[in-house]
Amino acid sequence: MDLTTLGFAMGSAWLSGINLYATVLTLGLLEKFHLAHLPGDLGYLANDWVIGLAATLYAVQFIADKIPAVDSVWDVIHTFIRIPAGAILAATAFGHFDPSIRFLALLAGGGIALSSHGMKSATRLAANTSPEPVSNIALSLFEDAVTVGGTLLMAIHPAILIAIVIVAVGSAIFFLRWISRSIKRRFGRRATPTTA
Repeated sequence: MDLTTLGFAMGSAWLSGINLYATVLTLGLLEKFHLAHLPGDLGYLANDWVIGLAATLYAVQFIADKIPAVDSVWDVIHTFIRIPAGAILAATAFGHFDPSIRFLALLAGGGIALSSHGMKSATRLAANTSPEPVSNIALSLFEDAVTVGGTLLMAIHPAILIAIVIVAVGSAIFFLRWISRSIKRRFGRRATPTTA
């Protein structure tokens, strides 16, 4: 197993949790124009119909992400799309490996995609409650830049992206545990009867 394959597996899973369609589109274009050689079976992303579909869905998401109520619903629906897709992309990067390795990549990729999707959804949900549209639009554009930039970094320096993914997943675990504890404390206080 080399760093390139691991970088593409972890990176594509993590980035798909943020913006699946931009990830697939960028990977497909990199392969199509011979700017990168995608490992395993990821080369299939260079098919014209995959690029066309990813570009169309990215255009829809680009608009949907800017409208707070639509964005929140979009993220809920995409919980059932981004996480499995991240798992599949990770396993596909190991397409020429033993089935047991592909299965481990599938599980790890799903977990990585879950962490980035969870962080994205929680952050965007908080921003979507704000009445001003600037923070929501800025976050959406930032996510697009992270996704495209991360995909390019994955092709150039996969080891750097692996390090970023490890830090991001660790941060997501810490953040989600902190939210969970905060919710338990808040609801725990309400459940405790008050004495006169």
